[in-house]
Amino acid sequence: MKYGKIAEAKFIERENRFVARVELPGGEITKVHVKNTGRCRELLLRGSRVYLEDFAGRMGSRRMRYSLVAVEKETDRGIILINMDSQAPNRVAQEALADGRISLPGLAELTLIKPEVKCGDSRFDFYVEATGAGGELQRAFIEVKGVTLEENGHARFPDAPTERGVKHINELIRARGEGCGACILFVVQMEGIKDVSPNDQTHPQFGEAIARAREAGVTILAYDCLVTPDTLTVNKEINFI
Repeated sequence: MKYGKIAEAKFIERENRFVARVELPGGEITKVHVKNTGRCRELLLRGSRVYLEDFAGRMGSRRMRYSLVAVEKETDRGIILINMDSQAPNRVAQEALADGRISLPGLAELTLIKPEVKCGDSRFDFYVEATGAGGELQRAFIEVKGVTLEENGHARFPDAPTERGVKHINELIRARGEGCGACILFVVQMEGIKDVSPNDQTHPQFGEAIARAREAGVTILAYDCLVTPDTLTVNKEINFI
């Protein structure tokens, strides 16, 4: 996926979940829309270089000209660029499912990819179908989790408690029990990550739900991404531990 025009800025502070203040290269201080309602405390540090999508000339009903979509993070391995747009993982997942860069075990070439499908009390990110070797219909529900928390080369999810995430896992377990395919897809919004694991320190119940899902036969996949200031692309599969 590709953004429109991108501008650089220095991060100043986050006023609330949706709004931050940044300093543009010319010294102007402005408010920007934050496209991630997670904590992101380890990312949004004063003075960090951030990248903004510039909506000048295409504002529509927007109140703020800029949206914050990526941030540079200093690590022991150098500076890494992290996309923190919470809408981006679904977009790149759909692209990668469509062109085969993400493949689901047990499913042949997908013939249908339908976003935002209701099942039980939950609405899953994708419903997919494929035709088996014998002509039988194969189908699965997919829930996508965008990952921005990095610790020493390892990714963790979530960065804040997510009761909604636990609910979705329980619904996937139910779907699997009814004979439907079920998958949790972790899209790590950075490159060079060794693996992904549940952040039990922040939300142990999420890790417990993941363990139940594994036992129930829910597929768990993780992919890292190639990130530039104006693009995000699914890269390669990495381990989920």
